[in-house]
Amino acid sequence: MTDTWTGIAAEFLHLYPRGKRLLAVAGADAERSRRAADDLAAALTDAGQTVERAHTAEGDDEALRADVIAPFRAGAADGTVLIVSGPAALLSEKSRGLWNFTLWQLAGDEQPHSVASALVDLTDPANPSRRFADYCALPASFGA
Repeated sequence: MTDTWTGIAAEFLHLYPRGKRLLAVAGADAERSRRAADDLAAALTDAGQTVERAHTAEGDDEALRADVIAPFRAGAADGTVLIVSGPAALLSEKSRGLWNFTLWQLAGDEQPHSVASALVDLTDPANPSRRFADYCALPASFGA
């Protein structure tokens, strides 16, 4: 477990200490987001949390709500964290309101997502690093 994942888990738990919580891990590469979400789930489990995992390759809003979010809200025990990984569509205008916390994973020169709660650079997946973006440097059309 790296300090990056432990730190993000601690931040999430500080902001959302109890109840059913929803966390999205998204990025330009949906498979890379799956690996990042698994690492974050391990950090949350190490912190004593009950974690459920789901992954969507497409990020379809309707299917996500019906097949993943609704069953979690209806059946999960109070105190459970659901981490959903997938493509950038998880942070679309239609979906971003679903989540308590969002993590955007990127690598190299990929642009950050301006609505993400946290950014993690996975250029070296064995050594992820937290990135803090200056959104003033993004083009005006970014995220439109």
